[in-house]
Amino acid sequence: MIGASLVQQCIRSGLLDEIHLDLVPVLLGDGVRLFDQSAEPVELESTRVIEGAGITHLTFRVVK
Repeated sequence: MIGASLVQQCIRSGLLDEIHLDLVPVLLGDGVRLFDQSAEPVELESTRVIEGAGITHLTFRVVK
């Protein structure tokens, strides 16, 4: 599992082509939000959505 701050650094450095998110409706408490610290907006293109029981798998292409 990779933390949000590392993902933010990779986005700013231009190292990410795709982002895969597994969305589960559970509250875990405090943490760093994935897109909260961005200095400039990140443009994403949704390429895949798979819905399951209690989970949604999302794939986005990072538009450069």
